[in-house]
Amino acid sequence: MFRPMRPIRPVRVVRPVGAPLVRGLVVGGAAYAAGRSAARSARDEQDQNAAIADLQAQQAAAAPSSYQAPAPAPAPAQAPADVAGKLASLAELVQQGLLTPEEFAAAKAKVLAG
Repeated sequence: MFRPMRPIRPVRVVRPVGAPLVRGLVVGGAAYAAGRSAARSARDEQDQNAAIADLQAQQAAAAPSSYQAPAPAPAPAQAPADVAGKLASLAELVQQGLLTPEEFAAAKAKVLAG
């Protein structure tokens, strides 16, 4: 019923000698080129940053040392309606007897001046 089996012979795989070598050269060459390109771009960026820093230093040296900010603009004059309204309210206070004529004159001068 059972037949004796033949002994199993190992199968010998023959790989080409040059293929792994060429693949390694291609991959290694591509990695080398990419690394070199990255190093070159990093060096260029450092050179550019150094040039910018030099220009900023030159501009800082050329600028006057005692730089003064521009003076703030004067406050705009009060609108005529606002002045008139304040004077009218002061006049009402005088009519009600809450302000004396001297106090009214001082407040009126203050409103007209400011």
